[in-house]
Amino acid sequence: QVQLTESGGGLVQAGDSLRLSCAVSGRTQSLYAVAWFRQAPGKERDFVASIEWFGGRTYYPDSMKGRFTISRDNAKRMVYLQMNSLKPDDTAIYYCAARKGAGLGFPVSAVDYWGQGAQVTVSS
Repeated sequence: QVQLTESGGGLVQAGDSLRLSCAVSGRTQSLYAVAWFRQAPGKERDFVASIEWFGGRTYYPDSMKGRFTISRDNAKRMVYLQMNSLKPDDTAIYYCAARKGAGLGFPVSAVDYWGQGAQVTVSS
């Protein structure tokens, strides 16, 4: 089993930056990738970014390129999401997710483990 715990959410103003953290514990040797998803009120949960747990390659869908950066620190067992130039449309619950299977771009259905989520609210 793998446990994921997010931290770093909060209320910020448009244009601010925020860094989310995800602490990864348990059988990390079984993981292929860790990702961030987000879910705004009344909307589906969307893929934001992912990173290979061992190799370090990253993947962003076109809609997320430019303002968000995913990184990891394997020694600390942490994955981060740096978010810059935040907009009110970025308001959502951000979830850390992990999968054992190969592939960096993956849907909700392919996630093996979820964190509890961190609320990010961007005011205008």
